[in-house]
Amino acid sequence: MKVIYHIGLHCTDEDRALRCLLRNADTLARQGTVVSLPGRFRPVLRQAMIHLRGAVADTRMQEQVLDAVTDVDHPERLIFSNDSFLCVPQRAIDGNVLYPLAGERAPWIRNLFPDHPAEFAFALRNPATLIPAMQARFADKESFGEFLARIEPEEISWIDMIERFRAAVPDCPVTIWANEDTPLIWTDVLETLAAPAPGTDLEGSTDFLATLMSAEGVTRMERYLEAHPPRTREHRHRVISAFLDKFAREDAVEVEYDLPGWDAARVTALTDRYEAELSVIAEMPGITFLQP
Repeated sequence: MKVIYHIGLHCTDEDRALRCLLRNADTLARQGTVVSLPGRFRPVLRQAMIHLRGAVADTRMQEQVLDAVTDVDHPERLIFSNDSFLCVPQRAIDGNVLYPLAGERAPWIRNLFPDHPAEFAFALRNPATLIPAMQARFADKESFGEFLARIEPEEISWIDMIERFRAAVPDCPVTIWANEDTPLIWTDVLETLAAPAPGTDLEGSTDFLATLMSAEGVTRMERYLEAHPPRTREHRHRVISAFLDKFAREDAVEVEYDLPGWDAARVTALTDRYEAELSVIAEMPGITFLQP
């Protein structure tokens, strides 16, 4: 059994991949892949991690956890998806550190099923849009100004976070992508998580694009893809990019924030730093970086 942990991160996927894979649960099950239901596995894994606190689960506990999260006796592939695997949103940034608990919590997750190979997958997001989106998830507890006062946006680094994460689970392959690229590589993301058999058409694989494009655009794109099946990943990316350019809804692809201390100059500086880091991350050892 191979265990796939899709750990989000916060304000990226928003459970879109999980919902899509659950729509295809029967098809994937016939291929030996189990997509665990969030209402079933999340409390079980949370309790198990708190109980173990990083210790390695013995065989009996692994069997108990497996029985609690699926009715399938011997799955070949088991998928868990939860954007709060590492921490709750309010603890995702501390000072100049992104996900300060990444190095501690990664083994907590990995050691749930230590007898089985595991893989991790998650998306990164530009801090210029991540920080306001993150704070919006706990705005009832802390204002944007208060949040901004306790973090250092210009110093936070995805490279640092990934290095700590990789060092904590060196035996686990890690797949990463930029959230901003997700519309173009959505099929690649789904295939990374589910590894469907060749030729498998995942139902709802265009649903995410439907949130960004006009209904006419989605219909035209689906018809085009059906009549002209992409020859390669790159071909698919070019087709999707062309339809997004023509049919994307402005309200869906443009993000504007009117917040204190969050002006255009700061957004530009954070974006430039983020894009420079992505170039480094794409070449990091032990990382598979999905890109158009």
